[in-house]
Amino acid sequence: MSERVALPSSNKKPARSHARCGAMRSGRLRRNPGSMLGLVLLLIVVALSLLAPVLTPYDPVEIVAGDRLQPPSAEHWFGTDSFGRDIYTRVLYGGQISLRVGIIAVGIAALLGVTSGMLAGYFGGWTDSVIMRTADITLAFPGILLALVVIAVLGPSLFNAMIAVGIAAAPTYARVARGMVLKVKNEPYIESAICVGAPAHSVLLRHILPNILGSLVVVATLGVAGAIIAGAALSFLGLGAKPPTPEWGLILSEGRSYLRHAWWITTFPGLAIMITVLSINLLGDGLRDALEPRMTR
Repeated sequence: MSERVALPSSNKKPARSHARCGAMRSGRLRRNPGSMLGLVLLLIVVALSLLAPVLTPYDPVEIVAGDRLQPPSAEHWFGTDSFGRDIYTRVLYGGQISLRVGIIAVGIAALLGVTSGMLAGYFGGWTDSVIMRTADITLAFPGILLALVVIAVLGPSLFNAMIAVGIAAAPTYARVARGMVLKVKNEPYIESAICVGAPAHSVLLRHILPNILGSLVVVATLGVAGAIIAGAALSFLGLGAKPPTPEWGLILSEGRSYLRHAWWITTFPGLAIMITVLSINLLGDGLRDALEPRMTR
């Protein structure tokens, strides 16, 4: 009579594997000095922006004619503009607006792009053709030009600038989402879900989206930096925020007439944009290395 040999159970191995994978990714991110520098700089920018009412006693929009065009001093750290408004105060409050523009614009782009890209990759056929050809046509135009067209239709305002930047960036998210869906939809666990009768929305949201989220997070993080620059550019052109809103691009636009005599009006908001965008890019590169290590090889 033959003996039966009990094989050890391996039910918990995947869980340990996922835990080790998560630990490796977080460890890889912490060991990246560039990403840590970016994270620290970004946290400082966010903290300064949120604590603006505590960090400065001035009103960002109050006109003080007697203080106009004063250079940086102990009283006004970044100087004042042509209306006597404190530049340090306007830069701090401008951080709230510019960060909000970047996050909302990326949210709009991700909602439109990821949704359409996942539908195109999952269903294929004419759905894929229509969505991707539309994305190709949209990508044929420079992003800022497409944003200008949207602004021309909706009208110039800060909220419409967010919508314009989001629509202009949506095709990028659509192509990334479609490519990732095509990569994972033939995996055994997806085929199993389809075979047991799971509806399409359940397969997309419960099985596919969690497995492509890492790549989308990287794209979205880097996209915030581009959205901040695009929003500032639209405000600089007079198509975004309106005076006296303390938005970085608008402050640059108001100070361009005083470059020779009052350099501080444009220098400090320009540095704020540079530091913010640099910190987000550094953090995004670190996330890419941690979440998608194969992309860096």
